[in-house]
Amino acid sequence: MASTPVFPTQTERGTYRSSRKVQARVLEGVTHVILILGALTMIVPFLWMISTSLKDFGQVFIIPPSWIPNPIQWGNYPDSLNALPFARAYWNSTYIAVVVVASQLLTCSMAGYAFARIPFPFRNQLFIVFLATLMIPQQVTIIPTFIIMRNLGLIDNHLSLIIPSALFNAFGVFLLRQFIMGLPQELEESAVLDGANRLRIYWQIILPLIKAPLAALGIFSFLGQWNNLFTANIFLSSPDNYTVPLLLNQFKGLYITDWTLMMAAATIAVVPVLLVYLVGQRYIIEGVALTGIKR
Repeated sequence: MASTPVFPTQTERGTYRSSRKVQARVLEGVTHVILILGALTMIVPFLWMISTSLKDFGQVFIIPPSWIPNPIQWGNYPDSLNALPFARAYWNSTYIAVVVVASQLLTCSMAGYAFARIPFPFRNQLFIVFLATLMIPQQVTIIPTFIIMRNLGLIDNHLSLIIPSALFNAFGVFLLRQFIMGLPQELEESAVLDGANRLRIYWQIILPLIKAPLAALGIFSFLGQWNNLFTANIFLSSPDNYTVPLLLNQFKGLYITDWTLMMAAATIAVVPVLLVYLVGQRYIIEGVALTGIKR
């Protein structure tokens, strides 16, 4: 004799749904607690930098550490700016970053469009080789790059920082290529029927549709160039050509380091980075999230 199926009552179903909601809220609360703790952990060094920038030199290494300076030394900020030519370094870093960002947006978008839409022999194989360069550390390529720049007479010249970065960015090409591959090909086919060539399609159709990843790439490139110390330390030697990270490094002495002035200068140097990130945060999330999604 077949058994009669037993279905949960209305009360049991309501209890089950309530239990699931409680579990979801608990999980959400635990997730938020973990994220808040992670955010606090990340912000502690930044707060310590600001605290140190407002201290007297004798308060930096006292035990136990003091978070609140007493008295507050506001004069550390003008002293740090006057100690070294920061105005010149700010200008150098700004124009180098702007030129590199503009160049990378152009070259990466053109290369990304070529890899995504233009058929040519060994396209996929060449793209794989291109991506493989991401696994090569910069320390491996710095010596041949230095030799090339020396033969071109560009040592102690800002072009030695601009040219390599402006002409080659495998990550940027990958980012834009994946986004372009998700665009409908019907748009380009319609443009071809209207007589548009490749250059016109790239300029009038592709570029307007990839504003989000272009903005994300521009922000990444700006942050990378603004914080670039490694190559600047190798190629630049004249104080007039120093960038901000290289000038900050000059606060370190052979026997003593003035940490208060260094932290004050570092606080000022991080302001453009914070502004760029806060303004472009939405574009970073949108550009990365949409990359590779088929529409």
